[in-house]
Amino acid sequence: QGLEQEFNSLDAQREAAESYIASQQHDNWIALPDRYDDGGFSAGTTDRPALKRLRADIEAGKLDCVIVYKFDRLSRRMLDFFQLLDEFERHCVSFVSVSQRFDTSTPVGKMTMNILLSFAEFERLIIADRTRDKIQAARRRGRWTGGRPPLGYDTVPEGGRIVINKTEAEQVKSIFQLYVETPSLVQVSQELNPRGWRQKSWVAKTGRPCGGGKWNKVNLRSLLKNSLYTGRQRLGDETFEGDHDRIVPQKLFDQVQRLMVGNRSDGGARGKNRHGFLLRGLLRCSACDAAMIPHPTKNHGRVYRYYSCTGAQKQGYATCPSKSVNADKVEAFVVDQIRRIGADPALQDETFRQAVAQ
Repeated sequence: QGLEQEFNSLDAQREAAESYIASQQHDNWIALPDRYDDGGFSAGTTDRPALKRLRADIEAGKLDCVIVYKFDRLSRRMLDFFQLLDEFERHCVSFVSVSQRFDTSTPVGKMTMNILLSFAEFERLIIADRTRDKIQAARRRGRWTGGRPPLGYDTVPEGGRIVINKTEAEQVKSIFQLYVETPSLVQVSQELNPRGWRQKSWVAKTGRPCGGGKWNKVNLRSLLKNSLYTGRQRLGDETFEGDHDRIVPQKLFDQVQRLMVGNRSDGGARGKNRHGFLLRGLLRCSACDAAMIPHPTKNHGRVYRYYSCTGAQKQGYATCPSKSVNADKVEAFVVDQIRRIGADPALQDETFRQAVAQ
């Protein structure tokens, strides 16, 4: 807030830093013209454009010293702060805080910096808690608290509320009805994409276009389970009456939920790896680089084990040439390779050396 003013807080901080540099003329200090201001970005994260530019310039050897008005302008997280200081030290770059005079080369100076950093991080956590409480209170009142806008709604320019987008709302109704007629996430997504229907697209505050991707099993399930379309706001496991208009009748929404529960696969058995999939979480599809996940099937009481491509599961098996592979064969191949390592002392030593190095 206040960045649009002719002389804002960033200008005041810059002026204080330049005054400090002027006081160090006896050591030939010179203020570089580049400004590394991250207006509107929280110091609770290092994912800030100007900070990234600063670190790149340090890497390139363009700076000898980094000066801030207060140390928490660099970072409010202790871990991030010390990592940045370590990075500065590796490139022989010193660090100065204008408003807090401490010398990190002495034990007392380091202790003082640690105490100040603890208070800065405490302040950041308190602000985060207040913000979280405010969002939760707004949700309980049915208010829209921001985030990715859902298909069928647009956010009003001033924020805090969503209104129906008539064209998208008709698509949402049709999607729910399609699932009732054909209760298969894959088949419905394969019906939506040829129609040219896409997920919600919007323009971020930075002007960057977002969203607009194709439908698949995962994002379609997320839409069908979203109680927002019945005029409700969700907070954890609770829902509250929203201040926005509903798109989907409650009766239709409940019908879809019952169908989805009835079509749900036995995720508990897979989660416990009941069928002993040796390569679970390790195998990837060579055709599309998607994860290959365990997929047991039963036929006449016998279990057949496969690894299936998640890309094929989401988009349909016609979209991937790999589809699925026999689990017994691929596991036997991997185990055989491991046996070869154990039988070859030179290969065993090299494998051990690389493992230690990594």
